[in-house]
Amino acid sequence: MILVRGAGGGTNLTGTVFERGEDPPTYKGAPDEDAAYVWVCDSFYQVESGGSALTVDGEEIRVAFEEPMPRGFDTKSAAVDAAEEHVRTQFARIGVAPGDVAVETTKADPA
Repeated sequence: MILVRGAGGGTNLTGTVFERGEDPPTYKGAPDEDAAYVWVCDSFYQVESGGSALTVDGEEIRVAFEEPMPRGFDTKSAAVDAAEEHVRTQFARIGVAPGDVAVETTKADPA
């Protein structure tokens, strides 16, 4: 498992790249089991009311979450590149400039 973490505006987001041999989620929309790498992460956007409270740059906003959409990739680099782009996009959706998002990619500790 590879974790892709983004931090910006005082909040953070982590998604997972599952590697061949690991069991990614199998809910509706999950990619074909033959995908060598599967990226899974929440998607969210800012709403005027409802949703969940989130503090960004010291200001409380409301966000709604979309069902995660796993995506399959043939190569590790394609999966990680897409994961990093996804994380930056989610922050942009709540008003944090992509350049202000620190992204860290680490191998998950299996223990």
